Amino acid sequence: MNVRQIVHILAIFIVIATCVMPVVAEEERDPATLYYNLAQESIATGDLEGALNYFEMVLAANTTLLGLGDGLMYTYKDRAALLTDLGRYEEAIAASDEGIALFPKEPGLWNNKGWAYFKMGRYSDAAGAYDKAVTLDPEYLKGWINKGDALTKAGRAGEAVDAYKKALALDPGNKDAEAGLAEAEKSAMTTNIILVVILIIAAGLVVWYVKFRKPEETKPANKGGQKK
Repeated sequence: MNVRQIVHILAIFIVIATCVMPVVAEEERDPATLYYNLAQESIATGDLEGALNYFEMVLAANTTLLGLGDGLMYTYKDRAALLTDLGRYEEAIAASDEGIALFPKEPGLWNNKGWAYFKMGRYSDAAGAYDKAVTLDPEYLKGWINKGDALTKAGRAGEAVDAYKKALALDPGNKDAEAGLAEAEKSAMTTNIILVVILIIAAGLVVWYVKFRKPEETKPANKGGQKK
């Protein structure tokens, strides 16, 4: 190794020491980053309430440094998911909207909003949120499956079939998509049969009415003479 190579190596170490290391140290001291990491640890151990509290502390702190990466976006995303898991659906929707206001093109936030709607039984609203997610990311497999589930629950089985087929195009053999597709196709077939039966009954009633209705009685003409 010659002197020139040694100088280059020393220069690299100096750059790391003067630029990279202070940033790492700053992140370790940053309260928002600290709370975010504690929240993730709480999620890993199943302490959902604890994780939610840490996320609240993240948002109460200065999030400038955390916002340089994906940490702030994941704070809103995971916070909404936690609120849904805890059964606090209205708060979950509000949390999703807060995140969407900052990160409108993040499909995961729309997906989590859809999940809150789904748990509330608002299936059409859920389908709308999931549709936004897959519009932003057409390769979002989970979004397509969730959209299919919501559409099936909303009684829109035909549309659900299309959503599941989109999912299977992305991941052939996906068990959730296959199961959802089978259910949606069965539901769509049942709906079609019911519609056919209704049409047959309606047509039968029309025929019966035309064939068996009593003709209207003809009123006798007025035979009185003209008045003079």
